[in-house]
Amino acid sequence: MSDGVFDEGLFGVAEEVKAERIAANAPLAVRMRPRSLDEVVGQEHLLGPGAPLRRLVEGASPASVLLYGPPGTGKTTLATLVSTATGRRFAALSALSAGVKEVRAVIDEARRRLVRSGEATVLFIDEVHRFSKTQQDALLGAVEDRIVLLVAATTENPFFSVVSPLLSRSLVLQLRSLTDDHVRTLVRRAVGDERGLGGRIEVAADAEDHLVRLAGGDGRRALTALEAAADAAEGGVLDLATLEKTVDKAAVRYDRQGDQHYDVTSAFIKSLRGSDVDAALHYLARMIEAGEDPRFVARRLVIFASEDVGLADPTALQTAVAAAQAVQLVGLPEGGLNLAHATVHLATAPKSNAVTKAIGLAIDDVRKGAIGAVPAHLRDGHYAGAEKLGNARGYRYPHDVPEGVLTQQYPPDDLVGRDYYTPTNRGAERVVAERLPRLRRVVRGDENSRADRPGRLER
Repeated sequence: MSDGVFDEGLFGVAEEVKAERIAANAPLAVRMRPRSLDEVVGQEHLLGPGAPLRRLVEGASPASVLLYGPPGTGKTTLATLVSTATGRRFAALSALSAGVKEVRAVIDEARRRLVRSGEATVLFIDEVHRFSKTQQDALLGAVEDRIVLLVAATTENPFFSVVSPLLSRSLVLQLRSLTDDHVRTLVRRAVGDERGLGGRIEVAADAEDHLVRLAGGDGRRALTALEAAADAAEGGVLDLATLEKTVDKAAVRYDRQGDQHYDVTSAFIKSLRGSDVDAALHYLARMIEAGEDPRFVARRLVIFASEDVGLADPTALQTAVAAAQAVQLVGLPEGGLNLAHATVHLATAPKSNAVTKAIGLAIDDVRKGAIGAVPAHLRDGHYAGAEKLGNARGYRYPHDVPEGVLTQQYPPDDLVGRDYYTPTNRGAERVVAERLPRLRRVVRGDENSRADRPGRLER
């Protein structure tokens, strides 16, 4: 039996007590959630003076927004600030558990409050990309009529995962992964702040570095690891050994700005070039686990696909570019699969640096001044006066002959007969190696070749 002293709602005491108890038991990342814009770390491009998100938080802009970015970059925090900083009511739904019924219930309550007292509602929907089309469509009327101010968060590109009508009614703001300095700031703040660990432990420098690497730009991940390790710290100091045991993840000796960065990257590329797929995967894993920017790895793969595989496997570049786009779209940890996919493809592909050597030779000639005038028949003839200059006169259209290839001078006079590209006999480039001499004979007018001879260039 209750005597009414702690009945819910009595002078607001019960609610305050409950809130304090919940807050005290909340995860470190929740307890350290910024209470104002001044405490927000990162996202300077959206929070500078006059920037769209700052205007929204300060109540100067009533637009609904879609916050798109990697985990742990502050999407929930910013959504909360939008409501608290402007005095609006805050309602939250998760796309993992809410359906159309729950969405409509929140909208109905928001409409009642708006009519009854003029109180506006901020509706925060986490993981909005998981909402079905029907669930997203249920939001349209309320967003358009500003019954709710929608702040939706997603880790996936909203242009692929959110319906067009909702996109057109919202600002799309892309959040960026936190930098190492951002994460370090969050860790140090959590160690010293009374809401966090209150200064009861110190974090050794190498342990702090490991926390930053573990985070991979995700502030929540760093604080979760810090909280897990704090209780195991002995003597008031969290050292690297304790942190490694607690999070069950060894520190990878890797400095993204130092020798290890360059050494591991070099070993990765050389393993790919040497067709050692297992070694390449090892170095890829080291980079991922050490917190290397996955976009850096993806860029290296795209370069390698042309530099060391080339036309020996024309699909290699397609795979590398697709992996780079996928990493940009999904981030880590799932993006590691895309990087591994491309790594295996490129390591096992036949190799050719013929394209690399060809452009190198061409650039070398240009730098030496071997440029020459563009032959008159190849010049642009589409502007007034071009004909008087003799431009495009005598140009032969290759599609006019059955083979699609005919004799005609293309390079400047000084470079006629100059070969840059020499294909290998490896992989798909073998076909090019067989075809190219025939092409050159026809184009250059070899007396033993005829452009209109059937079957000469069919492969």
